[in-house]
Amino acid sequence: MKKNMGIADRLIRLIVAAIIAVLYFTDIVTGTFGIILLILAVIFLLTSMLGHCPLYCPLKMKTTPPETKE
Repeated sequence: MKKNMGIADRLIRLIVAAIIAVLYFTDIVTGTFGIILLILAVIFLLTSMLGHCPLYCPLKMKTTPPETKE
């Protein structure tokens, strides 16, 4: 599995996941919508830890810096 996420992309996903978790565990967001957001936060956390987003593959996207050839 090749990394296709850059540092900024990973950091943004981590911050969003943390915000969603805080909103859920402080009962600001509840119910079905809260559970859906919590699942999304877990997905963001996993993809940012792995550095690979499966959705980027079919879209042929990469947020990693370009490779330099020396």
